[in-house]
Amino acid sequence: MEKWLTPALHYIPRWLDYQMAQHGQPGCAFAVAHHGKLVLEGAFGSAGGAKAEALTPRHRFRVASHSTSFTAAGFMLLRERGKLRLDDAIGKYVLGLHKQVAEATLAQLLSHSAGLVRDGWDAGQWMDRRAFLNEKELRAELTKAPIIEANTRFKYSNHGYGLLGLALERITGEAYGTWILREVVQAAGLTETIPDAPIPRGMPFAQGHSGKAPLGKRFIIPGENRTHALAAATGFISTAADLVRFYAQLSPNAKRSILKPSSRREMFRRQWRPPGVLEQHYGYGIASGKLQDWDWYGHGGGFQGTLTRTAVFPEPGLTLSVLTNAGDGFSGPWLDGMAHILRAFARHGAPSRKLADWSGRWWSLFGAGDWLPMGNRVLIATPGWINPMMDASEVVPTGKDQGRIDQAGGFASHGEAVTLYRDRRGKVAEIQVGGFRVVPEASAAREVLKRYKPAKQA
Repeated sequence: MEKWLTPALHYIPRWLDYQMAQHGQPGCAFAVAHHGKLVLEGAFGSAGGAKAEALTPRHRFRVASHSTSFTAAGFMLLRERGKLRLDDAIGKYVLGLHKQVAEATLAQLLSHSAGLVRDGWDAGQWMDRRAFLNEKELRAELTKAPIIEANTRFKYSNHGYGLLGLALERITGEAYGTWILREVVQAAGLTETIPDAPIPRGMPFAQGHSGKAPLGKRFIIPGENRTHALAAATGFISTAADLVRFYAQLSPNAKRSILKPSSRREMFRRQWRPPGVLEQHYGYGIASGKLQDWDWYGHGGGFQGTLTRTAVFPEPGLTLSVLTNAGDGFSGPWLDGMAHILRAFARHGAPSRKLADWSGRWWSLFGAGDWLPMGNRVLIATPGWINPMMDASEVVPTGKDQGRIDQAGGFASHGEAVTLYRDRRGKVAEIQVGGFRVVPEASAAREVLKRYKPAKQA
């Protein structure tokens, strides 16, 4: 393992803990794998329930649209075995469809370009107003015409993946959950993943939570409902650790995988660019994009009361997963923040031992700054930001207790001096940064209490 990775992994939980408190989130579980090996996992907050059970890395989450990656992997595996071709029409395997639906190819369904309705004409299953569709109900919906012509643009469709689930059953002669569990989940070595509810007795499970709006407080969303015929699109239940293990195996360079390298490359080959502000692309059950100079591929998911995301960064060999159990969770931004932290350490390298006294969290009236030694310098991260490394000032020590701000934004204190001040025991007690002094959290809290009056709650 690269030397820079250890200090980066040490900082990530500290940053996530700060973010959890700042945003008032109920729970967050996370994991990092390096070249397929789990190197970090953790959890903060509550798993929900009447007893407010503490969340652990072993708690399973509804991971929703992550399910499409497992389903797509299953189809690539069946193709390798000669059971199908991606340009086969879905009508070859599932009868009773609308003529245009039946003409859609497996490839179009896998890449969300078949033009099908997203969630039906009554999507109340997503609002907990009705149960998820069974096979009879899904088939009835698929007798209707597509919304747009196939192969004209990316149009996400859970119904499309539900249809793929029906096709998989016809091809394999087994129930979707039975086959996918044995041939994909268990074959990949995953032990904390199931394709759908019910939740087995004794399995730790993270319940979802509503956002604070509109009632000003959160409500528990059990999230234990079966997804029936839509399991192939949204049924999966897993942990961050299992997700990083699985997605890492989809890399063409992975040493272990249920798929051949050519199938893995085909899964995240760019088929379509989803319209929207952020540039990303979609293959077969896999989204991809770029975070600065790091390419990524992966998927996210949103179930009632949970938001989750997993991404692989092939260049540094890293796979990250962040699972949140709230409808307003920060799984996507927090995963990006973790990636920015890792990228900063990868760029600057492991810190010199001489910089041990330059680390820590220091406070001012404007909030906290995390001093992170990297290479021969110290970056001042902002833990309250979604990207803590954005516009981070860089300090170059010029002596034991002296330094200079070598890099800073135009509105910061570029070029100014930095001085460490120590107490009688020789421990750093304050830091002078340009014209400002930053202090430990307790000192900052005392200063605020002494100078200001508490604000009344609205």
